[in-house]
Amino acid sequence: MRRAARALTALGVLVLIAASAAAALLAAGLRGYERLIFEQPVAELEFAARGPQQYEAVLTRLPSGERERFVLAGDEWQLDARVLKWRGSANLLGLDARYRLERVSGRYRDVEQERHAPRSVFALAEKRPLDLWALAEAYPRWLPFVDAVYGSATYLPMAPDARYQVTLSQSGLIGRPLNEAARASSTRFQ
Repeated sequence: MRRAARALTALGVLVLIAASAAAALLAAGLRGYERLIFEQPVAELEFAARGPQQYEAVLTRLPSGERERFVLAGDEWQLDARVLKWRGSANLLGLDARYRLERVSGRYRDVEQERHAPRSVFALAEKRPLDLWALAEAYPRWLPFVDAVYGSATYLPMAPDARYQVTLSQSGLIGRPLNEAARASSTRFQ
């Protein structure tokens, strides 16, 4: 009887250790991803012309306010993000969808120009040794609490003095003009 009790206690300890290790791995894998509760602002972009089809872009990450500068080639800017969405049981435990801004790039409206003109693409995320996105793609059965991993992107025209806000909702990235220069260039875009 005592042997069975000790074995059951040892099994319980092993289960607790395994659950703790899994929680630690989950926490490590989420580093670098931001929480996504409702539609929320994730970035603002401002543009200044530097030449024909060349713009200096200032990207401000929200809510941190961290600013980065890039020179983008083309007629339009594009912002890409990765999103991790959880199944209902993980949501009940307090896990909200998470996102990570991946890259910002310039793009050309004309497909032929896109194929041959100079490209401009800049990484916004650091490489991490443990990335839950990569694990969820490679081993979906090991992570049954992950509902979906998907990429989202939004793009709008670049124009002198244009300012845009980018928000992220459960359905993806949305770019919106913040000033008249952005609204006027977006109207021509439609």
